[in-house]
Amino acid sequence: MAKRAILVGLIVFLFAITFASPGYCDDPIKKLGRGLCNMGTCLFELPLQVSRVNLSDGPMAAGTWGFLKGSSMIVVRLFTGVYEVVTFPFPLPPDYKPIMTDPEFFFEEQNW
Repeated sequence: MAKRAILVGLIVFLFAITFASPGYCDDPIKKLGRGLCNMGTCLFELPLQVSRVNLSDGPMAAGTWGFLKGSSMIVVRLFTGVYEVVTFPFPLPPDYKPIMTDPEFFFEEQNW
């Protein structure tokens, strides 16, 4: 019975802090969605980076540098997503700002 009360209290606490954010900031729900999106789309980084390097530097660079860049971006996007999902109820970084900003979500245009 005590475990159930603790679990219900924890769920109520998480909902309370999730929906009690200031209006001018990003919010916890957006942070959670951003984290889930980053985790779900991390594998798309490899073909995207290979394609971008191919367009800018050619096929040899795409096969080497593009592959390495895409592989590293998979790891970066995955761990950023995991971090944002785990910490979504808390304003870390301040005001729920995104860690990855260019682009914030995978399918957004990158500002080069």
